Amino acid sequence: MNISATQLIFDTTAATYDQDRAKLIPSHDDFYGWAIRLIPPAAKTIIDLGAGTGILTALIRQHFPEAQIHLVDLSPSMLGIARERLAHDGGIYFHQLDYTRDALPGDACAVVSALSIHHSTDEAKQQVFRAAFKALKLRGVFINADQVAGSVPAVTDRYHELWLRQVRVNGATEDQIKASLYRMTDDKCSPVEEQLHWMREAGFADADCWFKEARFAVMAGTHV
Repeated sequence: MNISATQLIFDTTAATYDQDRAKLIPSHDDFYGWAIRLIPPAAKTIIDLGAGTGILTALIRQHFPEAQIHLVDLSPSMLGIARERLAHDGGIYFHQLDYTRDALPGDACAVVSALSIHHSTDEAKQQVFRAAFKALKLRGVFINADQVAGSVPAVTDRYHELWLRQVRVNGATEDQIKASLYRMTDDKCSPVEEQLHWMREAGFADADCWFKEARFAVMAGTHV
């Protein structure tokens, strides 16, 4: 199996990924809170795309103690940390695969992703949205909490400048910022409106943006 640039970047930074999160996402609590809030209350099967070290899955488990959760990620190093974090949870399933190309588990009540899909090209994002729609039950929900581009490049630049100021105020170290900037070398962020358009094309007629603070947005749509 060839190692992609994305996998290499996340394998390299897996060990410090968890401790960096809160300081590197200025709107951390609201950002993840909206991702959880949009999951259907009665969800029994949830897929976490780009699950990484299991940060989002651990939060989901707090609110959905009986759900089966499928973690999908390309990086074995990230999934290794997730396995340790969730080792005693019998309702957790791990899948090392490329969700932009490989088939997803099906019959899901929710497909959720946090800070992952922006590493995919525009074409691959559209494929992911179609795959998420296919993996969902009727009335299931796809939730994408992610980094986005501005409507024009100048706005994207302003997002980045603001982010640097915010994370330094939050106490992020220069090493943490350096590691985050390294991960960003693989970013392929797209504007919210383009992604909502692609979600609607995939079948999510009610696709909407539920939360946004500069470069961080939470988008969702329902399988109807």
